[in-house]
Amino acid sequence: MSAPKIEVAAPFAVQNKPKAHKKAIVLFSGGLDSTTCLYWALANGYTCETLTVTYGQKHAREIKSAQKIAEKLNVKTHFLDIKLPWLVSSSLVDPAQPLPVHPVEEIEQHAIPSTYVPGRNLLFLALAGSLLDSIGADTIIAGPNAVDFSGYPDCTPAFYQAVACALNRGTQKGVTEGIEVLAPLMHLNKADIVRLADSLHVPFELTWSCYAGGDKPCGQCDSCKLRAKGFQEAGVKDTSLN
Repeated sequence: MSAPKIEVAAPFAVQNKPKAHKKAIVLFSGGLDSTTCLYWALANGYTCETLTVTYGQKHAREIKSAQKIAEKLNVKTHFLDIKLPWLVSSSLVDPAQPLPVHPVEEIEQHAIPSTYVPGRNLLFLALAGSLLDSIGADTIIAGPNAVDFSGYPDCTPAFYQAVACALNRGTQKGVTEGIEVLAPLMHLNKADIVRLADSLHVPFELTWSCYAGGDKPCGQCDSCKLRAKGFQEAGVKDTSLN
């Protein structure tokens, strides 16, 4: 599988020593973005292991997608189930809060959305750093993108730069050899991500982006609308809707 010629974000921290063998921890939800990151990493020569975390989401549908995709690729997976009772401020966790439903043209105009989960990405990256330091990996790959950092404070380039600095100062691997933190989708919009995914032969039918559970995407939540817009603008068929 050859890597497509699409510009991606530069690493937020560069290893001190060149690596002939690159081993990456990919933060992996089973969604379109993280699946594209996993396929991108494999195409670029990384040996990958994935880290998938459940934290009390309203549904576990995306976890099924993560399992199926990892099995298809024969990639070693790590699943963690954590309980943080104070996360009820997020509509992704609190069953009493409705999921956001906005006209697609307004979604990216809102401030921090109700789907923001306090500290989630910081925690995920810390867990990835712990796993990396334990198994001898040298790279963390995550999937924030231009759509995300318009509203989520923990999806911005500045946030990832800060976390990369912390990991390189607070882990054995970081202080001895250096850790790379990559966000290959950081400056891509959803249509760009779909085009990249299509060029990598990502199995769209196995990915899950919907905020709601069930067997089929709801088509109404903000995530479904952004995904549909991305596929439409990219001129690519979303086989998850078959």
